Amino acid sequence: MVLLVVAFLLFDNVYTTYLWYRSVGVAHVYRTRIATEAVLFVVFGAVMALAVGANIWLAFRFRPPLVGVSQEQQALDRYRMGLAPFATWVLIGVSLLLGIAAGAGATGAWRTYLLWANGVSFGTKDAQFHKDIGFYVFTLPWLRHIQGFLLAAVVLSLIAALVTHYLYAGVALTPPNGVRTDGRFAGSRVTRAAQVHVSILLGLLVLVKAYAYWLDRYALTVASSGITRGWAGPTYKSVHAVLPAKTILLVIAALCAALFFGNAARLIAGRNQPEIDRGGHPWALPALGVSLMVLASVVIGGVYPLIVQQLQVNPSQATKEAPYIQKNIDATRAAYGLDGVEVTPYDAKTDVSQNQLTADAQTVTQIRLMDPSVISATYDQLQQVRGFYTFPADLAVDRYQVGGNPQDAVVAVRGLSLTGVPQRNWVNDHLKYTHGFGLVAAKGNAAGPDGSPDFVEHGLPTTGVLGMYEQRVYFGEGVPDYSIVGGPPGSAAEFDYSVDKEGTQQVSITYSGKGGVPVGSFLNKLAYAVKFHEPKILLSNGVNKDSRIMYDRDPKQRVQAVAPWLTIDGTTYPVVVDGRIQWVVDGYTTTSAYPYSTSSQLEDVAKDSLTNSDRNPLGAGRVNYVRNSVKATVDAYNGTVTLYAWDESDPILKTWMKAFPGTVKPRSAINPDLLAHLRYPQDLFKAQRDILGRYHVTTPSEFFGGSSFWNVPNDPTKDAAQAQPPYYLTLQMPGQPAPTFSLTSTLVPANRSNLAAFMAVDSDPGPDYGKIRVLELPSGTAVKGPEQVQNTFHTAFANQLNLFRTGNTTKIVEGNLLTLPVGHGLLYVEPIYVQPLAGQSTYPLLKSVLVAFGGKMALESTLQQSLNEVFAGNAGATTGENPATGPSPGTGTTPPPAPAPSDQLKQAITDAAAAQERAAKDLAQSPPDWTAFGKDQQALQEALSRAQALESGQRPPK
Repeated sequence: MVLLVVAFLLFDNVYTTYLWYRSVGVAHVYRTRIATEAVLFVVFGAVMALAVGANIWLAFRFRPPLVGVSQEQQALDRYRMGLAPFATWVLIGVSLLLGIAAGAGATGAWRTYLLWANGVSFGTKDAQFHKDIGFYVFTLPWLRHIQGFLLAAVVLSLIAALVTHYLYAGVALTPPNGVRTDGRFAGSRVTRAAQVHVSILLGLLVLVKAYAYWLDRYALTVASSGITRGWAGPTYKSVHAVLPAKTILLVIAALCAALFFGNAARLIAGRNQPEIDRGGHPWALPALGVSLMVLASVVIGGVYPLIVQQLQVNPSQATKEAPYIQKNIDATRAAYGLDGVEVTPYDAKTDVSQNQLTADAQTVTQIRLMDPSVISATYDQLQQVRGFYTFPADLAVDRYQVGGNPQDAVVAVRGLSLTGVPQRNWVNDHLKYTHGFGLVAAKGNAAGPDGSPDFVEHGLPTTGVLGMYEQRVYFGEGVPDYSIVGGPPGSAAEFDYSVDKEGTQQVSITYSGKGGVPVGSFLNKLAYAVKFHEPKILLSNGVNKDSRIMYDRDPKQRVQAVAPWLTIDGTTYPVVVDGRIQWVVDGYTTTSAYPYSTSSQLEDVAKDSLTNSDRNPLGAGRVNYVRNSVKATVDAYNGTVTLYAWDESDPILKTWMKAFPGTVKPRSAINPDLLAHLRYPQDLFKAQRDILGRYHVTTPSEFFGGSSFWNVPNDPTKDAAQAQPPYYLTLQMPGQPAPTFSLTSTLVPANRSNLAAFMAVDSDPGPDYGKIRVLELPSGTAVKGPEQVQNTFHTAFANQLNLFRTGNTTKIVEGNLLTLPVGHGLLYVEPIYVQPLAGQSTYPLLKSVLVAFGGKMALESTLQQSLNEVFAGNAGATTGENPATGPSPGTGTTPPPAPAPSDQLKQAITDAAAAQERAAKDLAQSPPDWTAFGKDQQALQEALSRAQALESGQRPPK
């Protein structure tokens, strides 16, 4: 019964997995993987079973004809007699057990095997051995796997042979007494047959070690040396000491193996001569060889490289390592796609003048004021509609046409949270509330009159600039783990949306798409009842012949299953294309075997103030080569996964496309409407940013010194010391013909806080997509870095910011501190939000905007006002907040800005003092002017009321 249960559970797992792959239309991916694992299991399992079984049989076959009379042998006699009836079964059982273990271990190498079997040429050779990079990426890992398997097979065979020889008196711990019938001397502990057998196995073991030394030579191309963080590749010591040592040890190991084989041959040739007592001298040469190999591994493999490092390298390390540093620089930049980075010296201006931003008017128009990481709660409160809908914690930034013009927009899908369902039960959780609804979008560069987002797509169902599209979201990040949908035509079992705010008038539907796995049959119901440990799936009448079960609904999870060879970016984003919501997922091909390239821990470099390990499930570990080779989409309605080859020149992608033909579509198949929404992925940019912080230095001497390295600054708007994330902005870098949707970041010198560089990568698909541009500031620059600017903001505007903090009722939420290269300098922009502290329905609203350029700063109600304040009253460019009241780009005219709250407070206090002084003069007259005194008292009260309102953060009375 236990075996039947285990067998059914295994069948259930395989069967439901196959059904899932078939529902997505990629059953061949699962079949290829299962077939590869099965072949590896059979081949490696069979080899291991045969190797161990053959050596056990040989040891049994050549057992001595008589047993000794020692107490040890007498004790073993009982075991021998007990095993005798089952000897064959024991042999088969042990062989099968070890074979199954070896086969199961080999199945985990299916990726390694497929890469080796389908590998293509990189077209580039490494700088040390002059082999194609493909040898290191595709072939060497498989050879390493073979070497590890051979080592395990020989060691297990040796152990099995020794145990069998011992059990059948071929090896004895104590010498037996008496004379044997074959004429051998009494007292011999090891029979001649056992010595031959063990000698051959030891020779094979040492031969495998020689093979490992040969592979170790090539492994030096990615060996860590400690010159700098993550450094990989041969150094002077590696080339002049370690590499020769590996070669010498290889020769010694081969000679040592030959000595073992020679020893076996000599024992076989002398089989008719009396056996030498206690093993005798035939083992002298092999023992000497092993001793020599051990001594050589210590002296040649360890001491000699250390001497070379201490006596030759360290006294003049910069000079000695220069050629190898240069090779590392070149390989690392190529492996991370940084060999085409455009670095431009940028002597940023710090002085200001009127109309200074006129040339950057198009960039200024798109400066984003809506922080996607802040306004999620605002979306929840204003667009949630019902308590069981929700928006993600971090929203996405995309581009849409609004009024015929390109518009950066903050977008999010309205997901479903079962925690908000009024009555929780299995039917509601899995049959009724099954999907999210619609995509909400707001302008990134504007806000409503009260500081709320300026929505361009809103409501339920949503209406706005996106037109008609399928709004139901069955596949996404905010949906239940599994839902059962579908039914006969005319049935309506699923909640769709409410017509009224109270939720009393509800619209219900039944899913009519092709997503999910059919569960109408008894077998499928049973299979999924077992899979999800839920008997209601089998018993409920809500599951009918037309039902389909949807699970594994997260876009990243689906793409990872369809393309298990990809590393998935931690961020997905929704787009509306061809009347459907599509989730866009970026996929990377990676390796840690690129020669001379420095490695990077993707999970670590992807972390910043907005991310953590839960949101960035990168499973690549340490890599030293990465390409954004695939763009994938997941249909939010039917779950269809489509893979597009984005970097068609990538050799690793070409290899996987050979292994899984038909899985990845060519880049030319991308819909133009979808193409317009694709963008540069964040995690790749973070990895490149981290590497570029060191590898913008291209001369070995400067690189070795390390004084010119850059770091990613901490996010100054967060309390914890976490890296500042990159930001999507539409901007025009110096030398660009027009503004481009870009992913941007700042860099600061190592151990300093001033600004060192500004980098941006073109994120709009086009000829320059992926082009990284870096503006490098002079080393003695006076331009402040993000942390310094934030500190200055807090100091200069402490009183004004405190006005927004009214006791324990409201708090300030600092938005992202953006940096833009405009006005021949660098402009910092930070939106300030205010959020009430009390109540569950509080949300942040945009209150004011901080701006800094050079030594000038401003805090005003709008970005336009702040820019005008900084640039001598007229910035010369219009923001996107309210184009109707702003100047036309380049006109140099602007309406008078509204006074800042601090200025209004000062004016109110001044007015109150003036009214009080006038009232005193009215009373001092003879006779007193009571009419004027009354008017002045009224003016005094009005001024004090205005001051009190401003102090509490309220709108002053008119």
